[in-house]
Amino acid sequence: MVFRPTRMNRPLIIAIDGPAGSGKTTTARLLAQRLGYTYIDTGAMYRALTLAALDYGVPITDDALAALLERISIELRHTPAGQRTYLDGRDVTERIRSADVTALVSQVSSFPSVRRSMIRLQRELGRNGGVVMDGRDIGTAVFPDADVKIFMTADLKTRAVRRLEELRAADPTLTVDDVVEQLDQRDAFDSSRQYNPLRRADDAIVVDTTNLTVEEQVERILGIIRDRTGTLSNDPSYERHY
Repeated sequence: MVFRPTRMNRPLIIAIDGPAGSGKTTTARLLAQRLGYTYIDTGAMYRALTLAALDYGVPITDDALAALLERISIELRHTPAGQRTYLDGRDVTERIRSADVTALVSQVSSFPSVRRSMIRLQRELGRNGGVVMDGRDIGTAVFPDADVKIFMTADLKTRAVRRLEELRAADPTLTVDDVVEQLDQRDAFDSSRQYNPLRRADDAIVVDTTNLTVEEQVERILGIIRDRTGTLSNDPSYERHY
């Protein structure tokens, strides 16, 4: 069943932020399906730029990446199988999750010129509402006036186990301890960067996903949407969960 929540006859903007492995990407995608909304994975946009830099031999500097961003095409296409990411017309959905891209994406996304360009594009994608957008600065920088802001988190070990499942196909030698170290370093980098660091918006609701299934995460956020906006209130399937 698809629900279409509105406030004042306008589709909502739902912002979901959080660190790597917190569950935000999977949950945001399924939440968008339940709401009949468009899902926008902003992390995929930074990953596509990172891949372009690797493929085209572009230095990882602010000026070089900003110039590259003007020359390439990054598209998020919505298909029956879900969102697919295209770089210059090529489907790179799987490639952008590879270890070499992952190792550089935090650095690429830290540059001010890159973030300013990406934020402009992300605002354009979501300006009409009816979107679930996830990332690290959606509720603080991209859409500080989003109708609902969620900050997802989980303990480091849980996040590492989740991320290991994604990375093991590309590198079967990885261990949980390896991923714990990687995530710990990325958390520190993302939270301390000068331009739009990872942080919880003051009015964001924290959802700790450590002991929640994906379906429970979706249900929890649907309950929050209902309580924050007065929508979904006529559906008896949704009881208060938090």
